[in-house]
Amino acid sequence: MDRVSAFDEPLKKLLGGATAKVMAEHLDLHTVGDLLHHYPRRYEERGRLTALADLPLDEHVTVVAQVADARVLMFNNGRGKRLEVTLTDGNGHLQLVFFGHGVHKPHKELLPGRRAMFAGKVSVFNRKMQLAHPTYQLLDAADTDEATEAVDAFAGRLLPIYPACKQLDSWRIAKAVDTVLPSAQEAVDPLPPSLREGRGFTALPEALLKVHRPQTKADIAEARDRLKWDEAFVLQVALARRRYADTQLPAVARRPTAGGLLDAFDAKLPFTLTDGQQKVSKEIFDDLATEHPMHRLLQGEVGSGKTMVALRAMLGVVDAGGQAAMLAPTEVLAQQHHRSITEMMGELAEGGMLGGSEQGTKVVLLTGSMGVAARRQALLDLVTGEAGIVIGTHALIEDKVQFHDLGLVVVDEQHRFGVEQRDALRSKGNSQGEKRPPHLLVMTATPIPRTVAMTVFGDLETSVLDQLPAGRSPIASHVVPAKDKPHFLSRAWERVREEVENGHQAYVVCPRIGDDADDEAAGKKAKKKEPEDDGEKRPPLAVLEIAEQLAKGPLAGLRVEVLHGRMNPDDKDDVMRRFAAGDVDVLVATTVIEVGVNVPNATAMVIMDADRFGVSQLHQLRGRVGRGSAPGLCLLVSEAHEASPARARLSAVAATLDGFELSRIDLEQRREGDVLGQAQSGVRSSLRMLTVIDDEEVIAAAREEAVAIVAADPELEHLPELRIALDALLDKEREQYLDKG
Repeated sequence: MDRVSAFDEPLKKLLGGATAKVMAEHLDLHTVGDLLHHYPRRYEERGRLTALADLPLDEHVTVVAQVADARVLMFNNGRGKRLEVTLTDGNGHLQLVFFGHGVHKPHKELLPGRRAMFAGKVSVFNRKMQLAHPTYQLLDAADTDEATEAVDAFAGRLLPIYPACKQLDSWRIAKAVDTVLPSAQEAVDPLPPSLREGRGFTALPEALLKVHRPQTKADIAEARDRLKWDEAFVLQVALARRRYADTQLPAVARRPTAGGLLDAFDAKLPFTLTDGQQKVSKEIFDDLATEHPMHRLLQGEVGSGKTMVALRAMLGVVDAGGQAAMLAPTEVLAQQHHRSITEMMGELAEGGMLGGSEQGTKVVLLTGSMGVAARRQALLDLVTGEAGIVIGTHALIEDKVQFHDLGLVVVDEQHRFGVEQRDALRSKGNSQGEKRPPHLLVMTATPIPRTVAMTVFGDLETSVLDQLPAGRSPIASHVVPAKDKPHFLSRAWERVREEVENGHQAYVVCPRIGDDADDEAAGKKAKKKEPEDDGEKRPPLAVLEIAEQLAKGPLAGLRVEVLHGRMNPDDKDDVMRRFAAGDVDVLVATTVIEVGVNVPNATAMVIMDADRFGVSQLHQLRGRVGRGSAPGLCLLVSEAHEASPARARLSAVAATLDGFELSRIDLEQRREGDVLGQAQSGVRSSLRMLTVIDDEEVIAAAREEAVAIVAADPELEHLPELRIALDALLDKEREQYLDKG
């Protein structure tokens, strides 16, 4: 068997169709290599019991515990049977419950004193933690074949506990790993021998063996060190090659002209730039003056003045004879950017028009829903060079859009914008047919910890705006436990009324719209759910329903309006304009208001079902209030149980306004690799062993080694094993892009 194909062998061949299907559908494992890289989440020591008090709610867990007692209870006048089993770890307790026909076998086997592995989803019933219908495997009843098998499978004293799912328990995954483990000997080692020996790493086949079947804790540590390094290193090589490819591309240096558009703009600014804005602007203008494309990430807190910095860069490029394009993730946002930029520029945005400035240029908007005539005019202005600045959505990337001489692309909110789209825009040269990629500036208001910036945005240089301009007010945030303390929710609506009575306005945010299309999607989702989950979670609260309830109930008499993504663009614009003008008291909206909406008079925000949003999203939403001179108030309404991870997340958001601190918390609480999976479209295997937040040193060291290797051998001609590992990491589109360099 050749060296590559052992790892590419489909699991179906070795494990049989049914098991392979569950692994593919529920765990995204398709080949022998995938399964060998599905590492244990933790290890239990034989004879030691799992601490039951620390189990996370709503998660699928595997525990080793002892049966304390078991009893069968009758209900429904004797027609129904329920088996309740209490497990103990010596300190805490956990309740198991089995119903109906599922009672017979566990009643015979789960006798007091027995030890077993149990797997299921942790829920709370009558204030007690429980597992309903868990699967289990006895560990100490040598008279059953299954238990003997379990003991044989884990001859060592460390039981590996794998990330599992309802359809496949940890111990069944362990059994499948045993079947494919011999293939670990065929592992192709991506690390160059000099690097491996220099850092004293164990060989890859041995590391795989030790991570799955460790004899000692030292085995686990040794294997993890090696496997973490592999992940960090291969990813950093991919990014280093991408950066190297970028430095080989030619670009036109864009230097602003003295006495031009930028100087005219600066002269009419009613305020001075913060030190941070000046420092970041210098970094950007230095990059724009070089003859290879700038690739810079500009990150800053909500309201730190990123748009101003980006606009000055765009004006500098227009001065130098080029054009600048700003790409926004939604039409609402593109329209807002267009409005605020034309307002900031005044007559400078009316180049060539009556009353426009001599130095001015045309600023055009291009979105998918524009009328034919307006669109035709915008396209014409771009191709002739009449328009120096264009603001739009993904519609800008279409083949039909031609530029006279595109010099700079500004992308707003990178995490909604994949690598491929970035490349499509880059490949637009000028109308003379020259392919000189434009400079690129990416803006994000989601603060990103340094290691994530090095990993997710590893192909970009980073600038940080961490100073807020003068005049921003503090925001108080509180969690409102609607289920435990309904009177807190009543008080929240009173607070909204008080803000409105004081001449201010408020937002109410809901996760769902509540129209037909929305309900249909929710219905489909509900049908897909496992039957036992029925009734466990109500559908998320909806804008249309909540708006109606508020207008008739606690906020009766106030001017309440709705805003969501499926409204006609003109209606959306109209509502936003009236809200900004103060003609609407309370805006009930979906997350369309998350980015870029600026209404300084809005001081209060109530987020319904706040636990259904991510940490950074909550931080973004909260950034919409406190934008004026009056202090802001943000209330996070949730029905989540007090001990749940969801509530812990909300408490963290309420406790700090520091976006960088929150992004750390967000990362610690999410599954490893989620961040990468979402942001780096193109990376197929998300990280399995590396946790971006804890392994800062590993990532920094891997980046250094990767840069040195790529500088010496950009095509990796002398490192075929590393090429193979890269191919496995990158999908074809990304690989092609890297090869173009």
